Order: sequence, then C-alpha cells, then structure tokens
Amino acid sequence: MRTHSRLLPAALLAVLFALSACGDGGTPAAQQPAPPGQDAPADAPPESAAPSAPAAIDPCTVITAAEAAKLAGTKLDEPVSSAPVSCRWTAPVTGPTAQVEVYVGDGAQKVLDIERTLGHEIVQLSGIGDEAWLDTTACEVFWLQSGQWIAIRLVRLNDAADNLKPLEDLARAAAGRL
Repeated sequence: MRTHSRLLPAALLAVLFALSACGDGGTPAAQQPAPPGQDAPADAPPESAAPSAPAAIDPCTVITAAEAAKLAGTKLDEPVSSAPVSCRWTAPVTGPTAQVEVYVGDGAQKVLDIERTLGHEIVQLSGIGDEAWLDTTACEVFWLQSGQWIAIRLVRLNDAADNLKPLEDLARAAAGRL
C-alpha cells in the first residue's frame, strides 16, 4: 500500500502537466478564410502576392549522366534523386570508388558554410553564376545563380588536386546552361 501512496502524487502531477501542455493558452484561433462566394470580414488584411521564389531546379538536370561519369572517371549507376534538394550518381560496387553529388537550394549553401567552419581551403572562382567557390579540400564547387545555391561534390580515391580543374569546368558548363 505504501508504494501506491507514493506513486499517486507523481501520477497526478504527470496528468496535470500533460493537461496544461495541451491547453490552448488562451490565444484566439487563426482566422479562417471566407468560403468561396462570400466576402472576407472587414477587418481581414488584404491578400498579398508572395515574393517570387527562384525557379525550381531539378538537381538531376544540373549535369548530365555523361558529365558525371566523365568527372568520376568511371561508369556510374543511374542517378538517385532526392528532389528537390539532391541527386547522386555512384559507381557500381564492382568498380572503383566514385560518387558525384549535386545539391540545390539552402542545403548547398549550408554545406559551404560547414566547410568554411571546418577550415577547408576555399577559393573564389570568377565567371560562374553570381558568385562561386571551390573547396580544394573536399572536392566541391558551389555557386549562386539567380538566387539559388548549387553545389557539385566529387568523391574519388585519388589526389584531390587532379579533380579540381575538371570540377570547375563542369560547374562553369552547368551554370552556363541554367
């Protein structure tokens, strides 16, 4: 009986906490839009056009499969899309290790920010989009074009220096098409 008498206050406290967390906090519900054919209430703010977002770019169309294979230096499998943010080509398990990744949007910029934080050597490139950067440590190129960040990452088991010029050239070609 003693065990139950100790658990009862704790159980009641947990129930009270749960109920208070589920409360509405006294804030009014958001105003619902008027049904079609009816006027909106007089105090409703006018609807405004949302700012135009950059046109969506399918990450699997930033570069071609042939360009990805040329960059990787080996045959690659069909791309795996995680649209709208990334696309990845990987080498077959029977071949050499290689992977090409394309990122579009805020994630591409976030990767650049992380690489900078990690102290990677990042150099500015000219003539690609509005601004462009090459990460010589991680074999990545980033560029901003028409309000969207785009990144291409290459993974190979060779000297990274051998990949930098082809990576820059591919970014330049891709940016020219977008």
